[in-house]
Amino acid sequence: MFRILFFEPRIAGNTGAAIRLAAVTGAELHLVEPLGFDLEESKLRRAGLDYHDLAVMTVHPSFDAALEALAPSRVFAFTARGEQLYTDVAYEPGDVLLFGPEPTGLPEQVLDDPRVEARVRLPMLPGRRSMNLANTASVAVFEAWRQQDFALPS
Repeated sequence: MFRILFFEPRIAGNTGAAIRLAAVTGAELHLVEPLGFDLEESKLRRAGLDYHDLAVMTVHPSFDAALEALAPSRVFAFTARGEQLYTDVAYEPGDVLLFGPEPTGLPEQVLDDPRVEARVRLPMLPGRRSMNLANTASVAVFEAWRQQDFALPS
């Protein structure tokens, strides 16, 4: 299935929602430290409801460690500055969908990493800065899964 990679997430509720997303789609959730919250935080637990035990979640100490663990998968960086629409990507099982922290998005050194296959974006009205992290991840995961005819994870 697909892998969701949150680079240094800051808001517990968004990560909790991503845990729930991973549980209901079969995607894996990967988090790059430092996190802006404690994994035991009540907002994380509340947003993830009772899905924590149904989701595959891994915390990595660095971006490099995450990409090493996820290699040789293709990595698609989601950014408002992306050149390609997310619907123009032909996703494959195992692809990594990379998202940046809520207040800033992905830093340039991550976007410029040679292991990043492409920068992709969701369309938005002009003058809007960004979408909610969990919502963006949901749109991306469901598009990737749709392209696989919603095949169940093996």
